[in-house]
Amino acid sequence: MRFINLLKIALRALNNNKLRCFLTMLGIIIGVASVITMLAIGQGSKNSIKAQISEMGSNMLMIHPGTGQRGGVRQSADDMQTLKVEDYETLRDNAKYITAISPQVSSSGQFINGNNNYPSSLSGITPDYLDIRKLKVKSGEMFTDHDIATAAKVCVLGQTVVDNLFPNGENPIGKVVRFNKIPLTVIGVLEEKGTNSMGQDQDDVVLAPYTTVMKRVLAIDYIQGLFASAIDENLSEEASDEITAILRSNHKLKDDADNDFNIRSQQELSEMMSSTSDMMTVLLACIAGISLLVGGIGIMNIMYVSVTERTREIGLRMSIGARGIDILSQFLIEAVIISVTGGIIGIIMGIIASWLVNVIAQWPIYIQIYSVVLSFVVCTVTGIFFGWYPARKAANLDPIEAIRYE
Repeated sequence: MRFINLLKIALRALNNNKLRCFLTMLGIIIGVASVITMLAIGQGSKNSIKAQISEMGSNMLMIHPGTGQRGGVRQSADDMQTLKVEDYETLRDNAKYITAISPQVSSSGQFINGNNNYPSSLSGITPDYLDIRKLKVKSGEMFTDHDIATAAKVCVLGQTVVDNLFPNGENPIGKVVRFNKIPLTVIGVLEEKGTNSMGQDQDDVVLAPYTTVMKRVLAIDYIQGLFASAIDENLSEEASDEITAILRSNHKLKDDADNDFNIRSQQELSEMMSSTSDMMTVLLACIAGISLLVGGIGIMNIMYVSVTERTREIGLRMSIGARGIDILSQFLIEAVIISVTGGIIGIIMGIIASWLVNVIAQWPIYIQIYSVVLSFVVCTVTGIFFGWYPARKAANLDPIEAIRYE
């Protein structure tokens, strides 16, 4: 029998059982839609994380004191005082793989303006910190090297701090706010950056000269960390190696001694977050893929029922010359039509569901072509795989026994 005739017979058989055919497709539809939606959510989250890390400075390096022992007791990184201003100056003057570097010291406390107060942290840095963290001054100005040299009592506010200390929309430039008991003159306001991928408010920040925080707030002679910017994201590893060599030399560490500092790059953070996101995406896709398996089993079940119901029809066809391959092809075509049609509807539903997730839940989504193609291929293979055995059973029926079947 020609393929076109087999196709007509298969379509006629499916048309005679519309509801049963649709219910069989439902498993495939749900499975394909779920896979596309889950992959879109996973990839959207991954892209969002990468974009936000890039906004923080994809080539940023963070140097912090390492853990060590003092008096036989292992200390935490917060208790170590291994980084000095001299380390910052040496790296600034000698490191070739970094374009900007800033020391960092911070203190938490209460900011007060008249009757308004807000708990936040005061970060002591240099103007290079803005380039490293991709920050910009929206109004006013950034403090200068002269302010750093004189430990001037000036600061630059993030928008969240401005909103809480100046709730009536008052211009904060030139006003004096108190951090605990220390007066600081506001000379600038940063552009808004919003919340990052880890839920941290990037506008909840107050910047001041690092010398001001060291001398006037913390009364310390060491720095708590360093932020640097590599020439290029691809040169982050070279920059890290160079920083390691300079700091080990500065700290006079022996060849067999461990580093008394830690270096982390945004590239490492990006890779870690991407790996976690990929793992969750695969997990979600596997869970959604169970629906495809259930849909395939449904196809097999319905095809078995169809073979049983049409046993006499199969016998009559074979008695007038239909070959086993014709009967097998007929039932296989029915299974593939069900799975492919269900796959197409599932793809459409998956795209609509992904769009609704983006609109209603405000989750970032990204539908990749490969996920659509993969879903379509899988549902087609599912139809062939689960339809093959019932179709083969139909093809192997004995014509005489089939005609006599009640």
